Amino acid sequence: MAQTKTPSGWRRWIYPATYAYQPENGALRLAKKIVIAAVGVSVVLVGVVMIVTPGPAIVVIPAGLAILAVEFTWARRWLRRVKAYVRIAKRRSWKNGVKRGTG
Repeated sequence: MAQTKTPSGWRRWIYPATYAYQPENGALRLAKKIVIAAVGVSVVLVGVVMIVTPGPAIVVIPAGLAILAVEFTWARRWLRRVKAYVRIAKRRSWKNGVKRGTG
């Protein structure tokens, strides 16, 4: 059985959950990826349905992307883009005088 290399330095302190469980078996790694993909895609699809039905789609879709970003780099890029759009929208809303709680 091969020994897992333990990270040293700042990575171990910033990402402790990432290194807590690292399956060495390829089948376990694939199963984890499939489960994360299934959960993430279903959350994103529920968010897309919430666009046309009553519900917090603005919150659910980024949550699904965050779940997918655990395993997939394309989801990380999309999540960064969504965060950038939110920052821009927030800045514009404050610039135009729209503030939270002013009804």
